[in-house]
Amino acid sequence: MTPSIVEIKDLSFRYNGQNVLEDVNLDVRKGDFVAMIGPNGGGKTTLLKLMLGLLEPDRGRIRILGKTTESASHHIGYVPQDVHINRSFPITALDIVLMGKLGPKKWWARRRSSVHQEALAALERLEIASHANKKIGELSGGQLQRVFIARALVTDPLLLLLDEPTASIDTKGQAEFFRLLKELNRDVTILVVSHDLLAVSAHVKAIACVNKHVHYHDEAQITGEMLESMYPCAGEEVCPVELLVQGFPHRIPEIP
Repeated sequence: MTPSIVEIKDLSFRYNGQNVLEDVNLDVRKGDFVAMIGPNGGGKTTLLKLMLGLLEPDRGRIRILGKTTESASHHIGYVPQDVHINRSFPITALDIVLMGKLGPKKWWARRRSSVHQEALAALERLEIASHANKKIGELSGGQLQRVFIARALVTDPLLLLLDEPTASIDTKGQAEFFRLLKELNRDVTILVVSHDLLAVSAHVKAIACVNKHVHYHDEAQITGEMLESMYPCAGEEVCPVELLVQGFPHRIPEIP
């Protein structure tokens, strides 16, 4: 049996007295490429932060590679939704990736030629090595996002967590971006939070619907019923899901 990378059992988390996640169970195995979809406020980013050990569950447990989140942190690469960076700061794409090799007592790491080569190799994997010496202000949103992923990959993680990685990429570049992630999935297990439903359906292997609870679907096909359960709306409102599911295999039944 393929070994588990992420094991979440009976997890619940509250914030300011409100239930954010309830009774979550999730098993992600080596080589999976999972898209996490769901409404804003449904708990997707919170679930990623719990996997990273940035938050502690109120109940239940999380194991990464059979270890606690703290013990397994060096096996995880992470790209948050909002990377706050001054685009006018005189730093290159290569400098950004080299930061992934830094840590406590490792301020000197970037001086080693081997580390420099590892950073260039990470940029090569993201098909952006030709931009290594460009200032970040010269890069497009999609190019900069690839640089951030290269930074996350430079330590050879076994698990890559991405929170809305296509938010700064135009529609034309999103399909190409997910194609690239599919290539990376040959070597690393990937969990990606995304609202780009058409793109994830075409490239990922499984879907985790997150809306306080988590429903795992071991297939990439997104159905109308799946969206209906994740994006509920009141009967007197126009449901935005009716627009989203056009073109998907199943339509959401009309709300009386």
